[in-house]
Amino acid sequence: MTKRFAIVAGARPNFMKIAPILRALDSLPGLSTTLIHTGQHYDHNLSDVFFDELGIRRPDLSLNVGSGSHAHQTADVMIAIEKVLVDAASEGNPFDRLVVVGDVNSTMAAAIAATKVHVPVAHVEAGLRSFDRSMPEEINRMVTDSISDLLLCSEPAGVKNLLREGHDPSHVHLVGNVMIDTLLVHLQNAKKQDTLARLGLTAKQYGVVTLHRPSNVDNPEMLKELLEVLVGISSRLPLVFPVHPRTKARISGFGLDSLLASSDQLRLLDPLGYLDFLCLTSQAKVIVTDSGGLQEESTALDVPCLTMRENTERPVTCDEGSGILIGQSPEMLREQLEAVLEGTYKDGKCPKLWDGNAAVRIADILVASVPEHDSSQADSRAS
Repeated sequence: MTKRFAIVAGARPNFMKIAPILRALDSLPGLSTTLIHTGQHYDHNLSDVFFDELGIRRPDLSLNVGSGSHAHQTADVMIAIEKVLVDAASEGNPFDRLVVVGDVNSTMAAAIAATKVHVPVAHVEAGLRSFDRSMPEEINRMVTDSISDLLLCSEPAGVKNLLREGHDPSHVHLVGNVMIDTLLVHLQNAKKQDTLARLGLTAKQYGVVTLHRPSNVDNPEMLKELLEVLVGISSRLPLVFPVHPRTKARISGFGLDSLLASSDQLRLLDPLGYLDFLCLTSQAKVIVTDSGGLQEESTALDVPCLTMRENTERPVTCDEGSGILIGQSPEMLREQLEAVLEGTYKDGKCPKLWDGNAAVRIADILVASVPEHDSSQADSRAS
């Protein structure tokens, strides 16, 4: 009997993680995958375009939950996922395992719904901890890990955290980073895009900025100080700033448009597709960000990454990679930008198992986690 996996994605970072996992699973015999898109991100540039560019097949099920408060969004995903799983079981074709990735609301909600109806859960990117419970993602990670029986880690810190929290070592696996699988598959194609030419940029002679976390963009004074540093450095290094809708609203709401307009070398862009964005980041001289995924990608690309956070759930990007934690210090941001320009910024290296084969290792573990079904098991599952 075919082994059945439900693969859940809901937001932009998820799509880059599920792409290689789907490819690896779909290449194996004796199993089927159902791709469930919760619709947590519904803007074309934050969702549909990734299916096109990453070569992911269209979702088998689209739940269209949309936006809302954390509680509202989580509840909507739980209700919708529960129905999918219960309906499959009632039709005599239940799922053997649900796979979630990352740390968005859809990740936690799907894991809770599956656990309640006794569908085992695998969490890809398990064990990451910022130890900052004011971050919604930290709560999502902790809850998801606590109810998952298969914990697939991207870096050694994840394994260490899970073992410290008391998880069964046999449930914990260091597999590598699926984000890097996707990056390596698409890197050469991305560099062939005409993105730099369209924007009038030269490789290694510009920087990329992304900011969206509340700690950076919800405080008008903090946001103003950060933008002042960026405007100042842009006179020596052109900067491009693909602006998250949340950040764009804050800039306008705080009356900071005129500050940005004072520099023609700090350019705000609409959100970009994956290939355009990878074209930019892979050839940048420096990246300034508060994005978790971009911390990882910059390390794999060996591009200096100034991380605008007090903490990171991805410590390997700073301990081994090209990242430095800036916190909320405009002065430190200015200092490290100067170090990049002067050539005194630190050297980094790519972590172990960030080799493009994480999804293959994950697929093998997922398949091995589901016992072979005999006819008696099939009868009991359908009853």
